[in-house]
Amino acid sequence: MSPGVTERAEQIVAELAANAALHGRVNGRDFRLTLTLDATASLLRIAVTDARDERLPSPPADCGPSPDSESGRGLLLVTALADRWGVEPYPPGGKTIWAELRLRVPSPDTLSEQVWSDH
Repeated sequence: MSPGVTERAEQIVAELAANAALHGRVNGRDFRLTLTLDATASLLRIAVTDARDERLPSPPADCGPSPDSESGRGLLLVTALADRWGVEPYPPGGKTIWAELRLRVPSPDTLSEQVWSDH
């Protein structure tokens, strides 16, 4: 794995874990961090699951922080660093926020075969 991918992954893990600890915490329940490497697809998936399903993140473009705010930029960083990210419900009560990183840039021949959604 290239150092660039490793550094991006470290920052995404830090942001998603901090968000789960600050905003997704429920007494007596922790959050779960999962890293999945799919070597066949050259993809690293980072997923953080917390216990708060009523607190879904808003897309950063919809509710960016004020310029003088000291917080509120975590998902802006995730948007900038990840190839794509999203949120999924985690029944019976919780959510998983995930981010994916491509491990290598697809060649022009395979780029048209792969569909990567925008953030």
